[in-house]
Amino acid sequence: MTLLLLAHVVAALAAPVLVRWWGRQAFLALALVPATGLAWALTRLPTVLDGGEVTETVPWVPALDLSVALRLDALALIFAGLVTGVGALVLVYCARYVEPDDEGAGRLAGQLTAFAGAMLGLVLADDVFLLYVFWELTTVFSYLLIGDSGAKVAGRRAAGQALILTTAGGLAMLAGLILLSQAAGSTLLSEIVAAPGDGGLVVGGVLLVLLGALTKSAMVPFHFWLPAAMQAPTPVSAYLHAAAMVKAGIYLVARLAPGYADVPGWRFVVLGVGVTTMLVGGYRALRQFDLKLLLAFGTVSQLGFLLTLVGGGSAALGKAGLAMVLAHGLFKSTLFLSVGVLDHATGTRDMRELSGLGRRLPVLATAAVLASASMAGLPPLIGFVGKEAAFTALWDGALPDRTAATVVLVGLVVGSVLTVAYTARFLWGAFARKPDLPATAPEELEHPPGPLFVTAPVVLALAGLAGGLAASALDPLVAAATEPLPQLLPEEEHLALWHGLTPALALSAVTLLTGAALFLARRPVWRLQRRVGVPVSADTGYWNVLQGLDRLAVVVTGSTQRGSLPVYLGVILVTVLALPGGLLLVRGVWPAEWRAWDNPLQAITGALVLVAAVLAVRIHQRLAAAVVVGLTGYGLAVLFVVHGAPDLALTQVLIETVTLVAFVLVLRKLPLEVGGSSRARTRWSRGVVATAVGVFMGVASAVALAAREAPPVSVEYPELAREAHGDNIVNVTLVDIRAWDTFGEISVLVVAATGVASLVYLRGRAGALARATAEDEQRVPQGRRAPRAQWLAATSTLSPRRRSLIFEVVTRLLFHAVLVLSVFLLFAGHNAPGGGFAGGLVAGLALVLRYLAGGRYELGEAAPVDPGVLLGLGLLLSGGTGVVGLALGAQVLETAFFEATLPVLGHVTLVTALFFDMGVYLVVVGLVLDVLRSLGAELDRQEEEGEDRDPAAEEVIAR
Repeated sequence: MTLLLLAHVVAALAAPVLVRWWGRQAFLALALVPATGLAWALTRLPTVLDGGEVTETVPWVPALDLSVALRLDALALIFAGLVTGVGALVLVYCARYVEPDDEGAGRLAGQLTAFAGAMLGLVLADDVFLLYVFWELTTVFSYLLIGDSGAKVAGRRAAGQALILTTAGGLAMLAGLILLSQAAGSTLLSEIVAAPGDGGLVVGGVLLVLLGALTKSAMVPFHFWLPAAMQAPTPVSAYLHAAAMVKAGIYLVARLAPGYADVPGWRFVVLGVGVTTMLVGGYRALRQFDLKLLLAFGTVSQLGFLLTLVGGGSAALGKAGLAMVLAHGLFKSTLFLSVGVLDHATGTRDMRELSGLGRRLPVLATAAVLASASMAGLPPLIGFVGKEAAFTALWDGALPDRTAATVVLVGLVVGSVLTVAYTARFLWGAFARKPDLPATAPEELEHPPGPLFVTAPVVLALAGLAGGLAASALDPLVAAATEPLPQLLPEEEHLALWHGLTPALALSAVTLLTGAALFLARRPVWRLQRRVGVPVSADTGYWNVLQGLDRLAVVVTGSTQRGSLPVYLGVILVTVLALPGGLLLVRGVWPAEWRAWDNPLQAITGALVLVAAVLAVRIHQRLAAAVVVGLTGYGLAVLFVVHGAPDLALTQVLIETVTLVAFVLVLRKLPLEVGGSSRARTRWSRGVVATAVGVFMGVASAVALAAREAPPVSVEYPELAREAHGDNIVNVTLVDIRAWDTFGEISVLVVAATGVASLVYLRGRAGALARATAEDEQRVPQGRRAPRAQWLAATSTLSPRRRSLIFEVVTRLLFHAVLVLSVFLLFAGHNAPGGGFAGGLVAGLALVLRYLAGGRYELGEAAPVDPGVLLGLGLLLSGGTGVVGLALGAQVLETAFFEATLPVLGHVTLVTALFFDMGVYLVVVGLVLDVLRSLGAELDRQEEEGEDRDPAAEEVIAR
């Protein structure tokens, strides 16, 4: 199962490349991936029918007891077969739906394949957290697929609407699943359903989970996002909104029903919302002229039908529900794909512009008629089998409350009448010959559909027919899936095409005749619908809520965000003093002994740091203040040295130096003096708050140390470091013991570098740094041109007053030595002070030297590479190390090692953590280069072009 999911990931990543190579024929190759999943699921059918299951568990984060737990039972097999089978046919369909010159074909192929993998993972997941991951992945991919290229405003709006609603529902579902897992004492769905627990915690969890399912499956009042999503390409509608994504909520309800159907509130919500949704969707479908919108509202209606059946909490209703799940996936995807063919061929989906296409496209019309017959519940289609089973179960009282069964049955019969009516309306609108409209002639077809184009709808329609004829063969599978549900009927009802003359058959006849009559009276019905307006609109309510939130945000922001950084910081610090500070005074465990210092050097260094901090507040020149602030950091480095932490000291010194350089680069765009003056009262109040917070932080640190009861985790670090073949505990902690933290930190560095550059660049920032050309050298005026002799490659582009011969000579002599030192720190870091972070900072300082000595062109000569490439390669290398460790039998990001005896070098131990550290090294170098490139080189370029030129900045540069 894991390999199947990985195959979808690989195929999704390779899809754009395959489309670029093979064109739209690549969709046929990609279809093999879900087709393989279908074949694999079918090979497990004997195991599932015998009551067994297929499980697979891969450790993920053992410390948190998280694992990739996958499970295939009868229920999962039904949904997995639907997801993979329809997914494969939709990809085949795309091979002709997509135009040969469509630039978005690669994106569509990758996203559809990735969505298929996410949906397959959702139905196979047995862990609630893994289920949530796949649940949100389907949300993200549906957002991308609905929005398509983003060129259409309506598409972007529909995609955002679907994303907001389903994400909010997903968060509610996650909270509910956590509550249910806490009550059951397990995070595995199989164990949660087997031992559900009881109490208010369970009731709250169930309602939250149902909220997530209702939003995902477009139930009233969240149904409006599904018709809006018809802005998506037709293959997306056929897959996501008929067979896959909207089935996720139905699957979750079916999965939890055996354990929670008797929980208070479950049946009230499921049955009430399901029947209401079926009626609302069917009513709205009768008003539509766009064929896709008609099918969309029909999908909403059918989803309400499915929710009622799978959530009813009885084996008989569950059987009918799963039969209808298969039927709906087959007939609705067939109809969506048929509409896509019509739209592709005629350029319209408006039934008022189509006429006589049944004769022009007989094969497609036949497939659509079969699918429509299944949707309306005509024999011998599988839709008839499912609807008969539902009517029979409710007639016989397959609910604990007989009255509820009667009410639900009446609601489903009325909904089925509407289904028959809008089904007939669809066939009439798409294929019938309309007297007041000329027939669409063959020469009017823009793209006559070929055999491959209609293959998918034909195969799906025939599958619906075969499912009805072979209903008895499907019965063991749905019986195995519903076995955990209680049998509320005296006799078990089996799926079959014919049960004789039964009340259910009579109800089916009533729905067909009444629905046909409703269709024949379509004109007066439509006029009545126009005349009788509905005062409430869920879609309007949604947008009103969003606008209300926007207004509230404006009011709150306007009243709290006044643009004063001192006020913001003051509020934060006063809150810290009031809440944690108050608790510290009341409940703090004070140390039994206070010791001011262990070494007099600590006191001296601390005093100097305090003096520098006070001077930083008092100094009015920005450059001097930045230097003094840097002195406080260097003082901390001295304290680290005194405490025996050379790694921390080295890193602190390097960080302070790079930060100081960044400050100086930024100061070029700021006035030399700190502007503004505050009243004495304001200064005193700020001083009191600052002093109080400083004292609080010091006391809180001491109290935290005194309150320790358990032994610190660092006690085990020396032994863990030796197991990782390293003597430097700090570095081993960063690249092995807490490698996840480090990976997160370098990810933040990449984001920070991107953010800094984005604030500075006025144009696109792609590409390497500019390198000096003869034209650049000639740009310097003749009288100010640099001497001919030059120690650095690009100094001829600088004016003499910007040059320092001593600086150039020192840079020329030190640059390569500093780079060698950085590499030494990288390789030595596992056993001695250093590491990728320190080495990267040293390499960054070497680049700083080149830039300060020779300007932006010199930086281009020193590092002719795009910083983004270094950042990306660093992240890829560090993340790839985790995958390599996993392949070697270790945990993710756990160090693996190799030992060998090599000529000259002797016995060598190579640890994979070294490659992780190399990734850190590249990220840090990329960060420094990006900062120099944006705050340095780009600002230089802007000044050279006369953008925001400031004489004060020139003075700073000269200094």
